[in-house]
Amino acid sequence: MKLLRVAFFCTLFFLFNNQLFAQENLMNNDTIPVNDLQEVIVSSTLRDSVQFLPDLKGVAVFAGKKTNLIRPNTTQANLAQNMVRQVFAKVPGLTSWDMDGAGTQLNIGARGTDSHRSIEMNMRQNGYVTNSDIFGYPENHYTLPLEAVQEIQFVRGSAALQYGSQYGGMMNFIIRQGDSTKPISVESNQTAGSNGFYNSYNAVGGTTGKINYYAYYDNRHGNGWRPSQAFDYHAYYANLEYRFNDKGSIAFQFSRMRYVQQIAGGLTDAQFAQNPRQSLRNRNFFNPEINIPAIIFKYRFSPNTKLQVTANVLFGQRNSVQFINTPNIADTVNKQLGSYNPRQVDRDYYSSFSIEARLLHSYKIGNVTSTLATGFRLSSEVTRRDQLGVGTTGSNFDLSLIAPYGNMLRFHTNNAAAFAENIFQITPRFSVIPGFRYELIQSDYTGVINHAATAVSYNGNRSFPLFGTGLQFQSTKSTQVYANISQEYRPYLYSQITPADRVDVIDPNLKDSKGYDISIGYRGTIKNILHFDVDVFRVYYGNRVGLITKNDANHNPFLYTTNIGNAVAKGIEAYGEISLAALWKRNNKQKDIRLFNSLAYTHARYISGESNANGNNVNLTGNTVEHVPQWVNKTGLSLLLHQFTTTMQYSYTDKSYNDALNTVNSANGVTGVIPSFGLWDWTIGYAFLKHYQITGGINNLLNLNYFSQRITFYPGPGILPADGRTFFISFSVKM
Repeated sequence: MKLLRVAFFCTLFFLFNNQLFAQENLMNNDTIPVNDLQEVIVSSTLRDSVQFLPDLKGVAVFAGKKTNLIRPNTTQANLAQNMVRQVFAKVPGLTSWDMDGAGTQLNIGARGTDSHRSIEMNMRQNGYVTNSDIFGYPENHYTLPLEAVQEIQFVRGSAALQYGSQYGGMMNFIIRQGDSTKPISVESNQTAGSNGFYNSYNAVGGTTGKINYYAYYDNRHGNGWRPSQAFDYHAYYANLEYRFNDKGSIAFQFSRMRYVQQIAGGLTDAQFAQNPRQSLRNRNFFNPEINIPAIIFKYRFSPNTKLQVTANVLFGQRNSVQFINTPNIADTVNKQLGSYNPRQVDRDYYSSFSIEARLLHSYKIGNVTSTLATGFRLSSEVTRRDQLGVGTTGSNFDLSLIAPYGNMLRFHTNNAAAFAENIFQITPRFSVIPGFRYELIQSDYTGVINHAATAVSYNGNRSFPLFGTGLQFQSTKSTQVYANISQEYRPYLYSQITPADRVDVIDPNLKDSKGYDISIGYRGTIKNILHFDVDVFRVYYGNRVGLITKNDANHNPFLYTTNIGNAVAKGIEAYGEISLAALWKRNNKQKDIRLFNSLAYTHARYISGESNANGNNVNLTGNTVEHVPQWVNKTGLSLLLHQFTTTMQYSYTDKSYNDALNTVNSANGVTGVIPSFGLWDWTIGYAFLKHYQITGGINNLLNLNYFSQRITFYPGPGILPADGRTFFISFSVKM
């Protein structure tokens, strides 16, 4: 009932504001110009692949926040393989997990967060959430081809007020629209590369009358750098937008992604040193399927007031069949069975619905224009989880069972949230941006565990406000100072409230992780020569969830899931790019040499807490937060000569640990240090005859043997080697 009351309040609040603003516009004949500011950097000399989001974009407020606007098709990156370290090279502080060269997953983290399947990011496409279950299982299984993306909007921790759950930030992938100048245009990108890699991206779009449309199909397959690492990826998308007048439009969209990938498994340190390309697993497979239909309604009531309502459904599944054991245990024929051991089958089924309504209204206080962004979100998400099924003894992709699942669970979460954020333009150059968000979350589950012998259930309802304030000062026409402090949170995961067996206990007072993000920065451009953004930040990550050991009344030990402690990540993010052509006062759109550097220092430490280690509770105070390298640096040199471009990039990632105990090494390779590594990448491109382009490149030019992840579960366990030297070549046509 409480959820229904909040949902009713959100709806009334939104409709009241909408009606109020509509009446204000009718009574006031004076037009207030909507403050749709351009990006801070607008340069004809530099083809800026990374800029900053304007104060207002669409129905969102970005003033006073640490933001980035990335245009993938101008980055010189290997888009066919979704090469994250190249696409986001000019965004300081982003960490990524180089799982393989398939590009089937975007593993991104920031400011002290884990990059595994972008689990601590609020991931979106065209404004709607794509995380599989944002409140209970927020891994982002959905991966779109970056060749389809027009721009990527990235907002750091201050995004929590407008977008909700996250610590790493909000990342929104805006897909291209059809050409507005012709009824039909077609595009085809064909890419071949090492180890049997082939990617075929094909798209069609255009505008006819009041209808704009765009659709693509992408197929990517290959054998992988290691044996038993083959993959077959398919992605589909269609957008049909009807613009019924100059004020409004409605768009119908459908996205689907599916792939089957063979998993080569993890290695121990000794095995990696001996041969990082070896694979000790050839019967392991992973298969996600995600479908996202969506409707986006936009309406402009006046030059001052805009409305956007987005409704979407996400349904799909995540499947795996694996022989799960540490890499020092071989997957060999069982002599007693006369065959391989049965594999483990795990399946998740996702079904969610959400609706978000956002209103942007500009108004005057005196002679200065201010802007209010407000809205609400309602969602319902269901995850059905079938685990520990006894699969076949075969070697192919087969999800059938020879014995039932050991765990069968149904998770359900309802959420209602309302937010408001306002730009108070105190002077033409200085603005204050306060905001708030109110969240209400209902979570429950039922099911059986422990070989389906133990019934379990859970019900947890919580509600809380979030507050924040931003400041922005336009120091010159092309530079600005920004600052922001915002509260943020991350709900506890389904896995954290599910006991592993019947003796494990979940803290009945378990809390969501809550904290805050502070940023102070200076950004802009100087005479089209230097493009820069430098900031300092502090992220407080409170109430982290983990395991400790307790004893019952009979002094028998058991594992207890609770809030184990707090962590702080603080540091510096600095980006700079210089145009040598502009420096030499030879402004020429056709010729330039550009040098960029993107540096992040992140000091992430536990400031309190303890965790279980072999039945004992170990103090975590002073330990480095897992999966967080202290230094991440990317630097590059680009040459533009008429239609010819080339970029050489160096990427350095400092060492990190994969557990909170900061284990240095282990015999099975599951826990330990992830050593530092530095990689060279080279790309080259040539455009000709207006419609054609050839691109190519070499990834990991010096063929470094390295890894960026150790893992305790899928797709390991153990060390997951990254790809050695590989090449690609692509031919593109657009007409």
